Amino acid sequence: MEQKGNADGRQVPLAGKALSQLPVPGLRAKRGHSDENQPPTEQKRARRLPVPTRRVAASIATTCSKASAAAAVPRTQRAGHRASLRPGLTIPAASVAAAPALAAGNEGKKRAAWDLKGQLSDMRTKVSSYKDKVQRLDGENQQLKRQLQEQVVQNQELSSQVSTLSSALHTCQEQAQQRLHKVMELSDLKQQLEEQVTSHSRTIRQLEGTKRDLSSLLETREVKLKLVEDGLAQRECENKELRGQVAAQLQVMTQQEERLHHLEMERRRLHNLVQELKGNIRVFCRVRPLLAWEERQTGLEHLHFPLQDNKALVLSKVEESHFGRDRKGDVKYDFIFDRVFSPACSQEEVFEEIALLVQSALDGYNVCIFAYGQTGSGKTYTMEGPDDMSPETMGMIPRAVRQVFQGARELEPKGWQYRFTANFLEIYNESLRDLLVGRPERGAELEIKRVSQSSEELHVPNLRYVPVDSEDEVLKLLQTAKANRSVAKTALNDRSSRSHSLFQLRIEGWNRSRDLHSVSVLSLVDLAGSERLDKSFSKGERLRETQAINTSLSTLGLVIMALSNKEPHIPYRNSKLTYLLQNSLGGNSKMLMFVNISPLEENLSESLNSLRFASKVNECVIGTAQANRK
Repeated sequence: MEQKGNADGRQVPLAGKALSQLPVPGLRAKRGHSDENQPPTEQKRARRLPVPTRRVAASIATTCSKASAAAAVPRTQRAGHRASLRPGLTIPAASVAAAPALAAGNEGKKRAAWDLKGQLSDMRTKVSSYKDKVQRLDGENQQLKRQLQEQVVQNQELSSQVSTLSSALHTCQEQAQQRLHKVMELSDLKQQLEEQVTSHSRTIRQLEGTKRDLSSLLETREVKLKLVEDGLAQRECENKELRGQVAAQLQVMTQQEERLHHLEMERRRLHNLVQELKGNIRVFCRVRPLLAWEERQTGLEHLHFPLQDNKALVLSKVEESHFGRDRKGDVKYDFIFDRVFSPACSQEEVFEEIALLVQSALDGYNVCIFAYGQTGSGKTYTMEGPDDMSPETMGMIPRAVRQVFQGARELEPKGWQYRFTANFLEIYNESLRDLLVGRPERGAELEIKRVSQSSEELHVPNLRYVPVDSEDEVLKLLQTAKANRSVAKTALNDRSSRSHSLFQLRIEGWNRSRDLHSVSVLSLVDLAGSERLDKSFSKGERLRETQAINTSLSTLGLVIMALSNKEPHIPYRNSKLTYLLQNSLGGNSKMLMFVNISPLEENLSESLNSLRFASKVNECVIGTAQANRK
């Protein structure tokens, strides 16, 4: 039997067993009370239908009854019932319409009970119809199954979509929370911004007030600026005129500089001419003043300084008779020099006479100034000054250095630039010693050598040459040299210099605008004291020192005489002193000699020897000096 599912999923039979109205074999049909007088029917002829046929008939009858009942239900209710039974399933309309038609066919015409053949024909028709209906329902069932499977797939897809949407919903909720938190923050920020806007509004109002004040001030400034611009334009015109005047002044200044340069060169020429007229070898005589203890023992009666002549000196000596005590009279010795300085003359007066000679060194000439005389005659005082030196007692060396640096500064506006290099040494027993280096630091013995084979310039390797930029630096060097110089006690002097000290300042100048270059050396020498062996009572080391000193001084005199006599050979190399001063003693240099004598009458014979030697030097003529310019 076919079964059909209802909405509750229970299986309902399509048709139940109906009571058959067919005659049962072996039984005889009862006749009703009303039919007792009717003729018998053809029931005897009727044959019993097979069981399957009966079952089909019963099924058809049940189906028809249900179809009739369904037809009585309104169509809208039937559609709702179908929708409630199977959501998404569609029941074909043909099957719904077939049930009423079948019921109508059964109810329209009923065959007689005896018309079994007709009934069988009707049943066959109904069976055929129901077979078609079953086939149709089976197709519909298959279609519904397919739709159900599709619906299941759709449900699964919808479930996955629901899951996805649930997670998306959760994410959206979290985002919503974040957005809400952000909205709250933005609300707070908005409130802050509103407060800032309020504050800024107040500030803007204040600034607007300030702007109005500044605008009015700006208008005032613009008026002033206009006035300033007008004044500036006027000043520009005046400036233009001044530039023209400056250009004219620059032209005049250039001409003046050119004229000044020519005047400077003329000054140098005339200065050198004056020095040549005075002689390239000049001799100054200086008599030292009496010391305090000497003033109580003797006077200056044997020394005479003519009032009208500052170049003459007269020494007098009392001659006694060889036969008794009668005096023959005073013997006078007259000497003429370029300048004579009495004991009353100060250091400043002495330097004024040599200042022009020092200027020649700055002009590019080699200049040599040395002090000669017996020990104790004041040579070191004249050249360096006393130990406790003051501006009034400064010697020739510090004064000459001061003038050189001052002259260099004065020549800077004229385009001259200078570089100075100093050294200080002594010649002791015909050996050279660096006075700027302490005795423990002194190395091997120093030697005099030429700078090159093609140059006549001499230098001493390993000697300390110190670049100096001011006179103060030179004064420090002088103090160092004085502490390192060799001195000793003799019979004639408690503190006698036992060496020749030589200070040299190399002066190198440039005038790049004129393409001029000059090199010169200023040599300032404090010679050791000359003394006779019979009066000095020197012995041992002092004797050797005295002999070396006298030998070098004799060589100095020979060199000067040879230069004066224009001899072909000049014995410079006979002494370290003359060899080192070779370029400062020759014809291309200017030389000045201080002859220092003692004021004591007991030293008269030594003073006469010194003055006679100085007179010979003063008579020498060594030629015209030339400037070392390029």
